[in-house]
Amino acid sequence: MKRTRINPRRYLFSALLFLLFITNITSLHAWRILYAEQYYKLYHLHFYQYPDDSMENIYYLEKALKADFANPLYALAVIKNKTEWERYRYLFKMHVNLKLIEQYLTLGSKYDKMVAYFYNAPWKKENIDSLDKAEKVYLVSLGYWKKALYWAEKAWALRYVHLPEIQNWEDENYRIYSGELNYEEIIDSHLARLNRVRETFLKMDKNTY
Repeated sequence: MKRTRINPRRYLFSALLFLLFITNITSLHAWRILYAEQYYKLYHLHFYQYPDDSMENIYYLEKALKADFANPLYALAVIKNKTEWERYRYLFKMHVNLKLIEQYLTLGSKYDKMVAYFYNAPWKKENIDSLDKAEKVYLVSLGYWKKALYWAEKAWALRYVHLPEIQNWEDENYRIYSGELNYEEIIDSHLARLNRVRETFLKMDKNTY
């Protein structure tokens, strides 16, 4: 009977992966994630985002919206009074909703088709299914824009309060108020183009190309 030779390198690699997994699990239990700011810090950008990367970020950002805020002492900006604390929370929720829109748009783009090329006709059904997924994702992002507008309005009412550590959030607030940032227009343009591409695919004869 021929014995299978064990590759020592493969064995060592598997052992290292197992140790890394155990270390990560131990670290996760050692550091309890309780507050909105903690979840927000787990959100991260990738040079190239795969669908799983977007879903991971969406998970953390959703958790950040639902979790309680940490004590103002541990906020992402210096908080000196209750008014600053109020503006900080409004800006945080506005900003996180904007980040969720970005992540959903990135996710939707992975399923979207910019053009219906004639030579894609043999895969007509697959392309239409992919467009349907993209459409659903874009519609979800539209819901977050409405939430972002709600928090932006409340934050704008306290615009006289300046929090320098989160100046970029204040800039987002101004861009929304001025109309410079309007995700509804962006999302609507994506949906309109998507519908045109889908109509082209629907008219295709998959056996002719």
